[in-house]
Amino acid sequence: MTAIKHALQRDIFTPNDERLLGIVNVCKAGKKKKNCFLCATVTTERPVQVKVVKVKKSDKGDFYKRQQTWELRDLTEVDAKDASKENPEFDLHFEKVYRWLASSTAEKNSFISCIWKLNQRYLRKKVEFVNVSSQLLEESVPSGESQSVAGGDEDALDDYQELSTREEQDIESMMEMCEYAISNAEAFAEQLSRELQVLDGANIQSIMASEKQVNILMQLLDEALGEVDTIEGKLSSYEEMLQSVKEQMDQISQSNRLIQISNTNNGKLLDEIQFLVNYMDLSKGHIRALQEGDLSSPKGIEACINASEALLQCMNVALRPGHDKLMAVTQQQLLFAELRDTFARRLTNHLNNVFVHQGHDQSSTLSQHTAELTLPKHNPLHRDLLRYAKLMEWLKNTHREKYEGLSRTYVDYMSRLYEREIKDFFEVAKIKMAGTTKEAKGKFGLHGSSGKLTGSTSSLNKLTVQGSNSRRSQSSSLLDMGNMSASDLDVADRTKFDKIFEQVLSELEPLCLAEQDFISKFFKLQQHPTVTPPLAQPEMEESDGGTLSRSPPQAEHRHSLSSEKDMVRLMMNKIFQSIETELNSLIALGDKIDSFNSLYMLVKMSHHVWTAENVDPASYLSTTLGNVLVTVKRNFDKCISGQIRQMEEVKISKKSKVGILLFVTGFEEFAELAETIFRNAERRGDLDKAYVKLIRAVFMNVEKVANESQKTPRDVVMMENFHHIFSTLSRLKISCLDAERREAKHKYTDHLQSYVINSLGQPLEKLNHFFEGVEARVAQGVREEEVSYQLAFNKQELRKVIKEYPGKEVKKGLDNLYKKVDKHLCEEESLLQVVWHSMQDEFIRQYKHFEDLIGRCYPGSGITMEFTIGDMLEYFSSIAQSH
Repeated sequence: MTAIKHALQRDIFTPNDERLLGIVNVCKAGKKKKNCFLCATVTTERPVQVKVVKVKKSDKGDFYKRQQTWELRDLTEVDAKDASKENPEFDLHFEKVYRWLASSTAEKNSFISCIWKLNQRYLRKKVEFVNVSSQLLEESVPSGESQSVAGGDEDALDDYQELSTREEQDIESMMEMCEYAISNAEAFAEQLSRELQVLDGANIQSIMASEKQVNILMQLLDEALGEVDTIEGKLSSYEEMLQSVKEQMDQISQSNRLIQISNTNNGKLLDEIQFLVNYMDLSKGHIRALQEGDLSSPKGIEACINASEALLQCMNVALRPGHDKLMAVTQQQLLFAELRDTFARRLTNHLNNVFVHQGHDQSSTLSQHTAELTLPKHNPLHRDLLRYAKLMEWLKNTHREKYEGLSRTYVDYMSRLYEREIKDFFEVAKIKMAGTTKEAKGKFGLHGSSGKLTGSTSSLNKLTVQGSNSRRSQSSSLLDMGNMSASDLDVADRTKFDKIFEQVLSELEPLCLAEQDFISKFFKLQQHPTVTPPLAQPEMEESDGGTLSRSPPQAEHRHSLSSEKDMVRLMMNKIFQSIETELNSLIALGDKIDSFNSLYMLVKMSHHVWTAENVDPASYLSTTLGNVLVTVKRNFDKCISGQIRQMEEVKISKKSKVGILLFVTGFEEFAELAETIFRNAERRGDLDKAYVKLIRAVFMNVEKVANESQKTPRDVVMMENFHHIFSTLSRLKISCLDAERREAKHKYTDHLQSYVINSLGQPLEKLNHFFEGVEARVAQGVREEEVSYQLAFNKQELRKVIKEYPGKEVKKGLDNLYKKVDKHLCEEESLLQVVWHSMQDEFIRQYKHFEDLIGRCYPGSGITMEFTIGDMLEYFSSIAQSH
């Protein structure tokens, strides 16, 4: 290793003015590559730069070359892998981590020690040495192999002393005085030696001249020593005098220390007494308020609130260690406990009486609201009770059982009060929905004031089409899923129902919100979920009997972190337990009166659910209305399904023409009503789905009726009804039915064309058959100009057929056709002129087609029809005007 080190110094580092101080033979860890050397070097010039150089043997020759260089100041960490066991692996952390495997552990340790020394001497930066033995990180140079690797040069480095600037200047001036200093070093050295001898002689003479002065100095020193002895004697006498004073001062200091300790103890005792007096003393006024305070007057309530808060502060004071052993403290705590129990008992009894009296007073005013569709307001009750809110909070923190008992009492009385109010309120709503009380009894079996439905209603008979004259009177009943005939209903009835239902929801919404807000404020229950404090009592739960009770110990452990919001919802469910039942009953009545009422209820209920969810998604009102909305949506779906079922059960008369089917006009009226109701509604998607179901059922059943029709041609049934559907959808502009609108137009156009073509075969029947035979011959391969030579289709036969259709006969045939079309079509749809115009166009097209065949198959024959296109136009016009 020494030879390699000298070779590297000579070949690589000396030309670059660098000195090699440490070396280690390494290869990259985990990879089979050629060995290389890591060298620790310093520059010979100032400022010194310390580097780590990777040197590798050249592949082309037996010389070494520098491969990579790192500045030592960029080194952040040296990881020796294991400080206790021999491990040749180590890592150097520069801009990235370099992992090395040394040829021996000793070389690795020597190199790491050299790095540490160079860092300490030149850089003094914080380089982390991880898993490195503390013995390596010492200033002393290690022995053994490491001494042979890096020690010698490091010692030389320690002995080397640089010249100062002044020494350099002196040497330069001396060499300038002797011009031959560089060319003749021996002569320069002899001259310097002579000058040194001259200086030594001068120094000896100077020393000998100063001997007299030295003697004088020695004499002065002897006198000074004598003075010192005199001073020491005086100081000894002074010390003996001060010894007695010291003993006295020690005694005084001891006395002062004892006095200070006594004062400190007295001060601490005074602080403790003041602490107990300040924080555990309840004034006589507070005690009197707790024992005898008036809980019915505002001033008395304010005094009781202040006294209860002061008592709670005294009971919750954090006593210091040892206070609980004082008799006065124990007696005071017993007094506080007695005052707490006494006041809690007084407060509980008073509030129980308030709940009872308020419930009776409120129930006495119910008669004022029975005739009106309004619910009594409980704002005065809430305002009076909210004065006790702080006392309820105090009771909740001090007597959880009494607090829960009060909440049960409040819920019990209020649930009975609200049950009576809500029951009477919904009875009035049902009576108003059914009309007057007498009409309600006659139509729906309403007996007494209970408003319950007891009578049964007649079911719908299967609908039979009675002809176009009765279409309007039956179209509404086709889609009516209620138990009353639609002739008894009109827009005013539905509008009245809509207003009543909206008023019911508008009355219930503020009532529930006000009660929930009062419960949260009065019973100090958070509106948003919070974690129950560790010292809080278990939350109340509703037992099987419907009362609020404390949960068992296992439930207490399981629900210790449940939110107070659940308690608010629990109390609201108990108080308003009849709302959901009454709402469902009212919805059933509305659906029984008219199934179309489900549309109004769906829109109104959806809006109120959306409003309630915006206020509080988890509130009692939002949950209850959401449950009722499911029932309303179910009724709406039932209404749609019933209408589809009625379409499927429709029967047509065999003696009268069909005209516009009742369920087609029924769909039109349903769509018009629905578009009016669902304008700007939140649940438009439900209506769009219903539209798609209904229109598909209409399409299917129109085709079914058309196929079954005997009196009216199938094309006429399809044409008229799909034209009506297309007109309805175009007028209402229902975006979800655009595809069905286009389909209806396509079906209408196709069946109009089919009806026109089939009908026009009648007036010129023989002529049609003749030319069909001509076209058949041409299709079989007979040339057009040779058709006239066929026996059945010669010119004589053609003239004979044409003579059978003079203008008068054609007009007569068209007149009969008009009457037949008029008989097929219904008046309501007004398609007669449209069909007649289409027949005119088709007749002209056939006429031109016949003339074209005559020109191609009978050229030069001079055969023409006995009437012209002008004649035809005059026939069609005069026939239309005459009718």
